[in-house]
Amino acid sequence: MKLYCISGLPRAGSTLLCNVLAQNPEFYASQTSGLLDSLMLIRNQWDRIVEMRAMNQELSERRKVSVLTSVLNGYYADRNEPVIFDKSRGWLAHLELLKSITDYQVKVLVPVRDLRDVLASFEKLFRKNSPSRQPMVEAQNYAGFQTVEQRCDTWARYDQPVGIAYNRIKDALQRGWRDSMFFVDYDRFTQNPKRMMENIYAFLEEPLFNHDFKNVKQVTWEDDTMHGYGAGDLHAIRSEIKPQPPQYPTILGAVAEKYKGLELW
Repeated sequence: MKLYCISGLPRAGSTLLCNVLAQNPEFYASQTSGLLDSLMLIRNQWDRIVEMRAMNQELSERRKVSVLTSVLNGYYADRNEPVIFDKSRGWLAHLELLKSITDYQVKVLVPVRDLRDVLASFEKLFRKNSPSRQPMVEAQNYAGFQTVEQRCDTWARYDQPVGIAYNRIKDALQRGWRDSMFFVDYDRFTQNPKRMMENIYAFLEEPLFNHDFKNVKQVTWEDDTMHGYGAGDLHAIRSEIKPQPPQYPTILGAVAEKYKGLELW
């Protein structure tokens, strides 16, 4: 098994990308995965166990890596596909961990999009869903969630979905992982999916596959109400890939100027 990561911005086409990749019978693409969190639980708890601290440290580290590697392989033991794409926006913060437990080059597909449209997408979902439910982020930041500008500033904060994902991309680049990252720009992807997929295959060094961009079946599913954003349709996709006009001019208005030109890719 060879595992690649999908880790980038929210609302930037990662679900669409996973379902296109899944058309290839040699590929398995996950929904938002719990693999990284499972690995982090082991990493974080290992040295808190008295018996592990009492063990010879070289032996303890060796066994820790062995256990982490076993979890990585065991998580997808039910899949027969030789290539796995694990989707988690946390991977960019922990590529060193992945490198330490694999024997092949770390490669990450990084879905990105104009930040103004990412925020516009969140705002659009908020307006659609807020009449019937309160998202967790609003409950936690009620006074700072009263205007479009405040909501964008909240979503872009370092501990919120847009801000944390953006900072992870920035930090991965600063840590020297640029050659392991392939940016899948949403607008370029939807304008010319064939060319984008050809470039992705070249980056991964995998044999080309003839994808159907007019009939993308959704095979990855998850309960979006569990994500706490107050929306139950975060990961629905269109069956045909078509260019989408910018949403931010009408959704964000003048607020969009604050988030112009911040792309790192």
